[in-house]
Amino acid sequence: MRVTAFSALLFAACAIAVPSPRSHVVHERRAAEPLEWTRARRLEPHRILPMRFGLAQQNMHRLEELLMQVSHPESPLYGQHYTPAEVVDLFAPSAESIATVTRWLTESGISRDRLRLSSNKGWIHLNVTTAEAEELLQTEYHVYTHPSGDEQIGCHSYSVPAHVKGHIDLIKPTVHFNHRPTANVLQRRSGPNLGAPSIFTGPKKASKAVAITPSLENCDKFITPDCLRALYSIKYKPVATKKNSYGIVEFTPQSFLEKDLDLFFGQVGTRPIPVLIDGAVVQTTEQDFDVNGESDLDLEYAMSLTNPQPITLLQTGDLVEGAGFDNWLDAVDGSFCTFEGGDDPEQDTIPGPESCGIVAPPHTVSVSYLQDESTVTSAFANRQCSEYAKLGLMGTTVFHSSGDNGVAGNGGVCLNAQHQPVKNNGTVFNPGFPASCPFVTAVGATQVNPGSTVNDPEGACEQVIFSGGGFSNIFPLPSFQADAVKSFLKNHPPPFTNGEFNNTGNARAFPDISANGANYVIGIDGNFSLVFGTSASSPVVGSIFTLVNDARLAIGKRPIYNPLFKPAFNDITSGGNRGCGTPGFTATTGWDPVTGVGTPNLSKLLVLALVLP
Repeated sequence: MRVTAFSALLFAACAIAVPSPRSHVVHERRAAEPLEWTRARRLEPHRILPMRFGLAQQNMHRLEELLMQVSHPESPLYGQHYTPAEVVDLFAPSAESIATVTRWLTESGISRDRLRLSSNKGWIHLNVTTAEAEELLQTEYHVYTHPSGDEQIGCHSYSVPAHVKGHIDLIKPTVHFNHRPTANVLQRRSGPNLGAPSIFTGPKKASKAVAITPSLENCDKFITPDCLRALYSIKYKPVATKKNSYGIVEFTPQSFLEKDLDLFFGQVGTRPIPVLIDGAVVQTTEQDFDVNGESDLDLEYAMSLTNPQPITLLQTGDLVEGAGFDNWLDAVDGSFCTFEGGDDPEQDTIPGPESCGIVAPPHTVSVSYLQDESTVTSAFANRQCSEYAKLGLMGTTVFHSSGDNGVAGNGGVCLNAQHQPVKNNGTVFNPGFPASCPFVTAVGATQVNPGSTVNDPEGACEQVIFSGGGFSNIFPLPSFQADAVKSFLKNHPPPFTNGEFNNTGNARAFPDISANGANYVIGIDGNFSLVFGTSASSPVVGSIFTLVNDARLAIGKRPIYNPLFKPAFNDITSGGNRGCGTPGFTATTGWDPVTGVGTPNLSKLLVLALVLP
């Protein structure tokens, strides 16, 4: 429902007695100063800013509990997923929160007819001038410039009245430095950018082109779909494809090339089903590894392993602005859209319909993009992470690559003692986000060790890339992994004593699981090449669980959410994920912050999954 003025509910809420504003308190500070960006000047006072006030949601303290109720096999509510409408009702902000924030704005001189409440009641939208925003939030807005010529606006911190603070999660645009450079500078840039495809977050390319060698004897040098079938006992052919769904997220300008799919499959015509989000295009103007490698890799292996299951391509973002994680979340979950039945205006200013709930959430989704956790505020990270949990309540499992730089962040960036990213000599580990969110399934990388075969145990990936893993500095330890993590810290204590990682024992740890991430043969720009990365691991794991869902759907059961059945995983006990001048963590017996609980065995998973309700 599109809302052009406050609803009757909001007017009723405004009748609730709330205190008048008094003193302001700081609500958020920028998590980290962005590398390679320079504060250039004050933002013009007449500039119009599309402000969004994210209202505090109800029942967030029950999020993990509710998710476990529908996803834990021993729960009497197992598999009884929520509808989108039920999710909206369960987490909608209270009338008191709506009234408190509304009164603060109107008593600050904002006329009520300028305010709009989102259909899910989660956001209040207001267009203001820079001068109004600075007075309202007691801050200063500046323009930041990049060597590429791009600009970003923001403030370093902002404040709200003390009595309002508990009713607001976050306000945008403020401290969240989420600039996405345009396509023509994509390959040259570095630094933290929200979800944007890059030479740091995408797969890594080998130095030479190769020819496919199909023999299983060569899987230590060339990974093909047959190697993965042998490694993970993938012997199942889908039969319930009309009931099932598998989504692959790609961020424009990343796009597949039809000629590459034809080359890889040895036939013409095998294609994904595109869903174009927020002005997205499957562009073909730019053709090289950095803009085609990720999408070619994801689709070639997802389509191979799940054939004949149709693959939904969630192509996200336009050529001007690119995309972020919020964009595709908007598209699959209308309850996340921020205002007027549409999404974030900073990410969607291209004329045309807003991509709000335009496609049902696929049962399984794979995302191979990542940013550093240090680049987001706690409020921002928690607000977005909760949306992954809501998708889980509706029956969707989201797999996220865990990163390719071991315990370091994108581009090998580490943190200093103040947890700020530094270009050189950082010694504190830099976990990735959203991989650190407890409501996604983070996927690390393994390898067929040199000289070994598919019949030998794999090790953690230590060729070209290192499996991302570690402990969050934001999210607490979720109940579902508490035993495994505490066991690791007790029985295999990491040899770090100088604050290199969050060793409290109460932090979310990742990855959850892993799969091969080395020596993938892909068709790319008309040739075969080798690539490496958790970018490969995530769509492979997503494919395996898509097959598990198919088997359950075929006998009238519902999809499963992240079934981490320990007996169905191959434990990885060798290799590490070095970074930040250290050897990183070491793979060992049981769960570890390099490969999680290990790699999946589909045959064993099917046995366990099919007996569930």
